[in-house]
Amino acid sequence: MTRTIGEGRLPGDPTPREVVERIIRVDHAGEYGAKRIYQGQLAVLRGTRWEPLLRHMQEQEQVHLDSFARRIAERRVRPTALLPLWHVAGFVLGAGTAMLGHRAAMACTVAVEEAIDEHYAAQERALGEDEAALKQDIARFRAEELEHRDIGLEHEAEQAPAYRLLSAVIKAGCKVAIRASERI
Repeated sequence: MTRTIGEGRLPGDPTPREVVERIIRVDHAGEYGAKRIYQGQLAVLRGTRWEPLLRHMQEQEQVHLDSFARRIAERRVRPTALLPLWHVAGFVLGAGTAMLGHRAAMACTVAVEEAIDEHYAAQERALGEDEAALKQDIARFRAEELEHRDIGLEHEAEQAPAYRLLSAVIKAGCKVAIRASERI
């Protein structure tokens, strides 16, 4: 027996279509924000030995963004109205952490990717076999996000100034952005 997205739905719960729309909307917004974070980091760290590493991660985020942008169009999902905010906030977060040095930039990557890992894992659990292609892409993107986290850890993220505080603030911001982008 295959599981579908609407199984166990209670009155007042989002419909299966609404669940998928929220997933596509928030993931599109998140990947857009991630791309902007790397653009901000590259604006500060361009020409350094960190540039190729940041470009690699940014290119993967662009593939993720393109996938969700395609789904937005194909399924006629309304993108979040918050994209202009994420445009600015992502760049400022990336540039701001990079101005603190490569370790803070890597700490930003680790914090964001840990929040996204939790988010994508919950989406994988929520999606049924009726959304196998979307679920498969989310699983693949999640693996790449975890690769980015590992890259950050390998490049001294935990040695950033005030790492725990910086990480906690960024993760909290990501969780707020996720909740807001699902609905707005």
